Amino acid sequence: MSTRESPVVFGTEDILLSLCNSVTRVLSTATHSPIRFSGMVQRITKTCLKPDIGCFVLFDGGFSGLVVINFSAQAAMELYASYLLNMGMAKEDLAGSHTSEDVGNVMGELMNQIVGDFTGRIGRELQTHITQNQPKMLVLNKQVMLSVDTHLDQPEARRVTFYTGSNNIFYLELAIDRTEFIKLCDFEPQEAPDPDALIAEAGGHPAPAPQPTGGDDHDDLLQSLGL
Repeated sequence: MSTRESPVVFGTEDILLSLCNSVTRVLSTATHSPIRFSGMVQRITKTCLKPDIGCFVLFDGGFSGLVVINFSAQAAMELYASYLLNMGMAKEDLAGSHTSEDVGNVMGELMNQIVGDFTGRIGRELQTHITQNQPKMLVLNKQVMLSVDTHLDQPEARRVTFYTGSNNIFYLELAIDRTEFIKLCDFEPQEAPDPDALIAEAGGHPAPAPQPTGGDDHDDLLQSLGL
């Protein structure tokens, strides 16, 4: 008598691993330096923005959740400088402090790329769809720690330690509703789209960049935190 094979199940740790791979892939490419993460993961009870720079992004759709990355000043400055130097900026034009608005803008841009890579990969591998909001970033001093309410029904939260090429540390926190994806039938995940091919199909002209929206980003951030 033949036995039925157990279904393939993707849970919180699988989603977390996909997110960690997006972090290492995006930051390693952007900075041309190795980014690695710990093989151990922490179960935590809540997600927090912590010093020196806290970034977070909410996502919704097939499942809901929150991504937080807390950078030390040293890690943020290393990633910021490596990214812009690889983009061709002169060293003397770089900001000298992690509290600079330019540093915050760059970290927010990298955060946006990370979560964009993650949502695209989740869509291809798990055949679901999630959307993200714009990253929020806050420079925090040593006396401040902000808890972010996820409004999830059955939240599961994890924390992973990351290391930059110079062994500076930053932390990734993920909070999502408890969920499982059960593979019902075999399928091949879609390949990531080739931007050059998409531009060629559109007639060789890249889409115009969206215009910046007005408003005070700092006030929006504090409002989103319930302050």
